[in-house]
Amino acid sequence: MADSSWCDITTENAAELVGFYEAVMGWTKEAIDMGGYNDYVVMKPDGTPVGGICHKQGVNADYPSGWINYFTVESLEIALAAVVENGGAQMGEIRHHGNDSFCVIADPSGAACALYEKG
Repeated sequence: MADSSWCDITTENAAELVGFYEAVMGWTKEAIDMGGYNDYVVMKPDGTPVGGICHKQGVNADYPSGWINYFTVESLEIALAAVVENGGAQMGEIRHHGNDSFCVIADPSGAACALYEKG
């Protein structure tokens, strides 16, 4: 069973959008240097990370715009095979965050999400 564990939004202007969510949701931000620009991790008022607000450039240039939910799976390899076998599509390469791995997919309806495996 997969659990939703994270969400990101990819947009043309993350710096502007992060201010919107700070005002509306009461979130705070932490800038992450992406080599010439910042993306942001956003947190609830108690400091619990909620997700990311990212520029549609660099490593996220090919990401679909809008919110992407990340669902934790036991095996990314098995889940990606099931995506393709069941009419979905892998979008881009598998990426890594420390020992963890993730990949964006599209389900048969075209909706995007990401599968995430803890390392």
